Order: sequence, then C-alpha cells, then structure tokens
Amino acid sequence: MRAQWILPACVMLLAANSARAEIPLHERKSGAEFMSPQTQAMQADDVSNPGMLAALDGEAFWKQKAGAANKACADCHGPAEESMKGVSARYPAFNASASKPIDVQGQVNQCRSERQQAAPFRFESRELLALTTYIGLQSRGMPVSPPDDERLTLFRERGKALFNQRLGQLNFSCAHCHEDNWGRKLGSAPIPQAHANSYPIYRLEWQDVGSLQRRLRNCMTGVRAEAYSYGSPEFIELELFLAARARGMSVETPGVRP
Repeated sequence: MRAQWILPACVMLLAANSARAEIPLHERKSGAEFMSPQTQAMQADDVSNPGMLAALDGEAFWKQKAGAANKACADCHGPAEESMKGVSARYPAFNASASKPIDVQGQVNQCRSERQQAAPFRFESRELLALTTYIGLQSRGMPVSPPDDERLTLFRERGKALFNQRLGQLNFSCAHCHEDNWGRKLGSAPIPQAHANSYPIYRLEWQDVGSLQRRLRNCMTGVRAEAYSYGSPEFIELELFLAARARGMSVETPGVRP
C-alpha cells in the first residue's frame, strides 16, 4: 500500500457503505486474476517466473546435509515430489508436541532443530524461503485443503477476529479492503480478495521472494499499525483463517505479484 494512495483510499473506502459478508464460493478469485496479462504470463511460465529460482535453491537445500546429525531433509522424507505433495495445501496444521498450530515455516524449523540438530533458519532468510517455496511447489495445482481438526477451531476463530479487527491510525481491518471493496482500486492498483494460495510469492516491488507474513506486515504498516512479529501466534491464526477462506482454490506457489 503506497503512502501517497492512503488518504484518497480512506475517503473511497469509507464512502463505500457495503455490508460485511464473506465472499461467496462462486465469487472467489485468485490474486492472479487481478494482475496484468504480462504478470499473469510471468507466473504461468516456469522459465519466466523469478520465484522458480528460489524453488531451485530449495531443491538444493532439501538435499544438503546439515547440523550435528549430518542429515538432509531428503534423508528422512525422500524425494520431495512424492513426500511433500499436498503438504503446503494442508498447512497450517495442529502440532501435537507444541499443542498449537504451526505453519510450513515452523515445521521446517522444527525438523531442523529436532532432526538435523541445527539452528533454526531466520524468518525471511534465503534458506527458509527457498525451502518453503520448493515444498509449496509440490502442491501446485492441488486444492487448498485445511485440516478438519477441531483442535484448530479456536485458533481459526481468533484469526477470523483478527481479519475483521480495525487496526492502526487509519482504523481499517483486512476485511474493509479485501471483502467489502475487492475489485475496486486503491490508487491505480486493483484490490484483490487476499487469498493466500500463492505463497511464498515473488513481488516485483520487493525484487525477491517473500512469505505471507511479510505481506501481512506490509498491510499492517500501510494502515499505520504496529506489525506483529514474525512467527507470532497472531500471524499463525491469521494464516489458519486465510487457509479456510481459500479452501478449494488451487495452490499457485510460487506466485508473482507487482
């Protein structure tokens, strides 16, 4: 959200007196549908998609031994094309040992600590983004399928409340833009529905791959709110709700966005 767009956007959004309602299933649209034909073509072509470079790095890290255990991901899981197929489509999931939900980033770091006996990767590090992009790629084309696990219900409801909670100096919620006003424009950019089926994504603005949590932090900064910390319970709860909201949509990792 660019700073010069914020005040005009406030007037436009507050003037739109639409009723709060969840987007019907038949109206759900991937963020790719709001992009220019050129950006859509970039995402669709693996040779042109810059996010595939992170996936290639991730493949190398998958096979690389690490830590005191001198193990690679492949030593336990085998070929990612088989063992990781559908995994990203099912996360976040409940982690019994931690008694809380965990996303793919958290699962990678848990395996790294417990199985490889190595230090966890830093959030938004090249290594963690590469591995999560590579893992996500194995689910591409599959439907987002969050677990039907009653242990996740409370956390998911918290995520829904956070999605609808007003934040920051602009006093906006996620829903004000992405449910009440999707399809309209913020400055010159169309407002998407904010489905999380393409992450990690390559943003041309970033000139790099980034996680869903990075994008959420950007939005919070845009409404002049203090962003949650990477890996915080709030972000995992938001991820849970967004996964439920995108249920049935195709995984597009790695996505490309302006």
